[in-house]
Amino acid sequence: MPGTSIRLSKEELAHVGEGAIGYVRKIKSDDMARRFPGMPDMAPGLDLWALFAANGAPILLTNQRDAALQGAAENELTPVSLH
Repeated sequence: MPGTSIRLSKEELAHVGEGAIGYVRKIKSDDMARRFPGMPDMAPGLDLWALFAANGAPILLTNQRDAALQGAAENELTPVSLH
């Protein structure tokens, strides 16, 4: 309906696209380690590609964008790029 807006809570927004959308983003290894403390140690300053679930949980981490896109396909997710 034109002019109609829907308000979602942060929790509801985190589930939009759940099980259907995977977010692909280029990220530095330093940022991954800081955002996800449980990640294994990795060299600082690496350019990586990450595939995230709709709720922001990491699914896959690689050094190649094509591999992140392939991971989305293997998980039956439509990839969406984040900048």
